[in-house]
Amino acid sequence: MFTAIAGAVESGIIYAIMALGVYLSFRILDFPDLTVDGSFVAGAAVAATLIVSGINPFVATCVALVVGFAAGCITGLLHTVGKINALLSGILMMIALYSINLRIMGRSNVPLLNEKTVFTTIQEWGTSLGLDPAASKMWSILLAMAILTLVFKFFTDWFLQTEIGLAIRATGDNSRMIRSLSANTNLLIVLGLGLSNGMVAFSGALIAQYGSFADVGMGIGMIIIGLASVIIGEAVFGTKTIARTTLAVIGGSIIYRIVVSLALRAQFLETGDVKLITASIVILALVMPQIVRHQKEKKRKAQKRLERAQLVGVPTSGKGESDVAVKSDL
Repeated sequence: MFTAIAGAVESGIIYAIMALGVYLSFRILDFPDLTVDGSFVAGAAVAATLIVSGINPFVATCVALVVGFAAGCITGLLHTVGKINALLSGILMMIALYSINLRIMGRSNVPLLNEKTVFTTIQEWGTSLGLDPAASKMWSILLAMAILTLVFKFFTDWFLQTEIGLAIRATGDNSRMIRSLSANTNLLIVLGLGLSNGMVAFSGALIAQYGSFADVGMGIGMIIIGLASVIIGEAVFGTKTIARTTLAVIGGSIIYRIVVSLALRAQFLETGDVKLITASIVILALVMPQIVRHQKEKKRKAQKRLERAQLVGVPTSGKGESDVAVKSDL
């Protein structure tokens, strides 16, 4: 059980970088970007191909980020310059990236079992510090990925407080208003989507090295996983400030991976049920806050009605003219 949860936390922290990218596009820019399913694989494909070719894994991972940034920018250009619907722009880029990723890898799957990756390097560092191989594999990787994810979190917090970041936030809230202030909303959308998909591709590159393979189909449903992380995090931790929200996204990603890991331990569920579990988690995360809010509103109205009834000295049975008078004041 502990091993399963530890593995879920590790993968959740890595996927959190992808979730931060989804947060930028869906929450900040209010852009339904389906490029994520393709750019995630693009990051994995580029990193895996470069590593197999003998390139340093850290360099390969950074190149993956640049490729993801370029993919996001192209989606933005399709929407802003090509005047293509936002949803359709993402779909078109996602479809195009499927073929591009196959071209990059040269085949549908690239194994990394015997290659030196970011994680094998981190494990070697941990071993050199005196940790035994098992502890090094768990704790050094967990600590390194936590630090890396926090770097992306703090970068996102800082960027969204800059002048450009504030303009991107304003573009997502009301593009017509920010355009009236002579801001170039097209450039802001392209930049925002580029940063979003850059994070997604970077996460894809790390996941490929974490799982020791890159596969052309590994990005299917990735946008749903990102949305699940964002929605769960917002529901559990709140969204009062940008810093709190980005931390909530990271927490949501970890919670999602833990829930999926525990759910798959049930005897009646199989590995192929992951997408069903994901859909169920997203549905619960969307519906439960609405139910809770409705119940709170119902209790508030009942309390207000009771206080009013006590004030005017009328019964609160819910029937009769006296109760109608109380309801009219709500």
